[in-house]
Amino acid sequence: MAVFAVHYVYSDTTAPTRDIHRPEHRAWLNALVDEGTVLTSGPYPDGSGALILVRGDSLDAVTKLFENDPFARENLLEDKRIVEWLPTMGAFVS
Repeated sequence: MAVFAVHYVYSDTTAPTRDIHRPEHRAWLNALVDEGTVLTSGPYPDGSGALILVRGDSLDAVTKLFENDPFARENLLEDKRIVEWLPTMGAFVS
């Protein structure tokens, strides 16, 4: 399985609605952590977005999976970028 970096971009205008949907968003991510799909996740300290590292079979599979994120379903993302990432050392090398 490949590793993918999912980059979320947030806007200030959606911050109040993200706060409402954050518990559901985090529960969705935690379920993916429990099954071994999400390796790690967290927001950028400046509030501009988040990074999620994911194991997946393909870009298409990860893209389809992330359509189910409550933040995506509620149109709370300014932008989203998913790219395959090739870790060469450290915790995410298999």
